[in-house]
Amino acid sequence: MSIRQYIRRHMYRWHRIASLIIAVPVFLWALSGFMHPLMTNVRPQVATQKLQAPVIDTAKIRVSLADALRKNKIDSFSQFRLVTMHSNWFYQVKLPASKVLKYYSTENGKLLPDGDELYARYLAKQFLEGDEQAAAEAKSHKMLASLKPEPLPGTATTVAAEALGGGDHDCCTNTMAAIMNVTKGAKVTTVQFKEQYDGEYKYVNRYLPAWKVSFNRPDGIRIYVETAQDRFAFAVDNKRAAFDTFFSLFHTLGWLDFMGRAKYIAEMLIMLLAVFTTVMGLYMFFTTKAKKAAGNAKVRARRIHRFTSVTASLFTLLFTISGGYHAFEKLKPDTRHLYFADYRYAATEAAADWDKLDSAVGADRLITNLSLVQVQGERYWQVFNKSAKTMAHQAAAKGGKDLMKSMTVPPPNTLYVRAADYTLLAGGEEQYARELATAFSGRPSDKIIATNVVTKFEGEYGFVNKRLPVWKVGYAENSEERYYVETSSGKLAAMVNDKDLAEGYSFALFHKHHFMDWGGKTTRDVSTMFWAAMQMMMVGVGLWFWWKSRQQRRSA
Repeated sequence: MSIRQYIRRHMYRWHRIASLIIAVPVFLWALSGFMHPLMTNVRPQVATQKLQAPVIDTAKIRVSLADALRKNKIDSFSQFRLVTMHSNWFYQVKLPASKVLKYYSTENGKLLPDGDELYARYLAKQFLEGDEQAAAEAKSHKMLASLKPEPLPGTATTVAAEALGGGDHDCCTNTMAAIMNVTKGAKVTTVQFKEQYDGEYKYVNRYLPAWKVSFNRPDGIRIYVETAQDRFAFAVDNKRAAFDTFFSLFHTLGWLDFMGRAKYIAEMLIMLLAVFTTVMGLYMFFTTKAKKAAGNAKVRARRIHRFTSVTASLFTLLFTISGGYHAFEKLKPDTRHLYFADYRYAATEAAADWDKLDSAVGADRLITNLSLVQVQGERYWQVFNKSAKTMAHQAAAKGGKDLMKSMTVPPPNTLYVRAADYTLLAGGEEQYARELATAFSGRPSDKIIATNVVTKFEGEYGFVNKRLPVWKVGYAENSEERYYVETSSGKLAAMVNDKDLAEGYSFALFHKHHFMDWGGKTTRDVSTMFWAAMQMMMVGVGLWFWWKSRQQRRSA
């Protein structure tokens, strides 16, 4: 017997056994894939996903950060910037070896107890209900200042409120009262600090540490915020959580997470078997002829299965090959979170001269924030600013569904002022981006061949990377490796090279159907859902055919 005869003799049996093994996984993959576009349209609505940075009120800065740190017996820090809560300004400080940020009043240098939790509440409330809500609360600030804070029982701020007491109504007490005694809108029920990703807040959200703020609403909405950058991270309600759980269990096989990275090997094996089964089916289709049904239900089912499968088989191969390739790439750990600017500054270095900063920035610019960075071994004030002409007309971006995904941001206009003499660093943004890329890559700066600013998600830098704006810093080595760095946080947003492009484009084009982008998101979603439905139909008809054959054999 020749090899070809042997294969043809046993092919139906092999195809049937392999199909039965992969039938349930493929059907669940297709079903969850079919539902994925629906998930993107059931996101909980929030008032805004981006807040406008307020101009710093230097009249409220009566104590320098250096003095505030000395008052609290702090001798060094890693990062700082300024934040405002209900018209009160605070230094937000990251201390070495501490993930929870500290808040010191710019008026008197006092530590705001549980300041990071309070700020998380404040931000989440604005994201959920809008800046108008925050403005309304600010108007009632004077009234709230006369109230003793009444924190929710069981929260960290209970101890803080007792420590502050009711007699000393300074800016810290007033801020706590304003945040904890809000009566308008949804009430905050719990606040949790997230140092690790979990089943609800997954690695794809990128931002850690973050705060989870839960609200007392019928939909059980939870807002995740990153206080270090005033960022909206994620919003989920009960309906979205149910969709996410279903997708996690049946599309990304979350129930196999106990296997660690071995889960990806299991996914690859199933997909390889699906490819093998599909190829066998195609071989049988083109080397055999379909019988005429002639009233025979079994033959009719076989004909339907043949023509359904050959129609869907191309997309079966596209889904499984791109999915398997994606799983293979996940065997390599994503280490981007390990790359960030980690400097330590003496507390005495944090005494900014605001008059000199204003002079360096210029009369036509308004300072919205300040930080301290290191460029080529020297200290620089990182000055975030806005045009005075456009400031009055700016508002927070509205809408809740696809704003962050489709967002285009202006290029960074941050200025870098030398701390020693308050002179401007020419091209400071680009120089700092090169400084970060040099530190992350370990290569000398003269190896950099290109730098470009990125202001929207597209191409190899997609929405999955989350951060904007960033700088793309390219090297000739290691397949033209590119580092995407975020200068505002000093973190690595992504690291890619030419070897990574094949997987990225295959997953985007063949798994998520971005080849249909010419028709917009709706067209792409319809394409994804249609071909996922075809996979379910193919599996369903095949299982029905197998069941009927089995019943006939039993009857015989």
